[in-house]
Amino acid sequence: MRENEHIECWLTDMDGVLVHENQAIPGAAELIERWVATSKRFLVLTNNSIYTPRDLAARLKASGLEIPEENLWTSALATAQFLKNQLPGGRAYVIGEAGLTTALHEAGFVLTDQNPDYVVLGETRTYSFEAITKAIRLILDGARFIATNPDVTGPSKEGPLPATGSIAALITAATSRTPYIVGKPNPMMFRSAMNQIDAHSETTAMIGDRMDTDIIAGMEAGLHTVLVLTGITQRPDIEAYPFRPAQIVDSVQDLIEQV
Repeated sequence: MRENEHIECWLTDMDGVLVHENQAIPGAAELIERWVATSKRFLVLTNNSIYTPRDLAARLKASGLEIPEENLWTSALATAQFLKNQLPGGRAYVIGEAGLTTALHEAGFVLTDQNPDYVVLGETRTYSFEAITKAIRLILDGARFIATNPDVTGPSKEGPLPATGSIAALITAATSRTPYIVGKPNPMMFRSAMNQIDAHSETTAMIGDRMDTDIIAGMEAGLHTVLVLTGITQRPDIEAYPFRPAQIVDSVQDLIEQV
């Protein structure tokens, strides 16, 4: 196990690690402040593709976390980078919000429903039957199917909402085409984040609250993994998995003095 003082770069999940129901988790603000003050390279990762980094930074500030937008890495940004590497200047039909459309625009993609190279599905609160029908027909006509993340539900005050994974399943059922998913638990999400801050797996750690996404993807990317117990996975749940995080802590509060 690598000691935390040898970690040069940090990746961390957002929900369940730094925030919970739009409130900062105790210790999160202090940990971010420590990283900034010591010039640590770090990125906050989220599978949510709705918001641009600027919008997300503003929402986090309202929760009590001062995180510069350049330290935020979303599945939308990772997807745009992946597609830019695959087909520079390509064409995409997009179902998603500003976080995804802005990232693809900035990556040089043309957004169109005419002969696109890709159908790109992201998070949105306004899924429409018309847009889903268009996506199905374009995929059947040969467009390649990409999704930003596999999450089947998202949180709301009223209860769970259908998310990208649920709509992807609907499209798959209609087309028999499964999407390539860029976000967690695909280790590519972490590799793209590390490329963004010039990090190396040997000296990078990943903090997460889920064994089935954060920890497994971090492990497969060769990172030092830290599980916090402030989110989805609780200590008794760990025994159900055939792998283990390198480190388990109650919350990010326990990491402040270690970084």
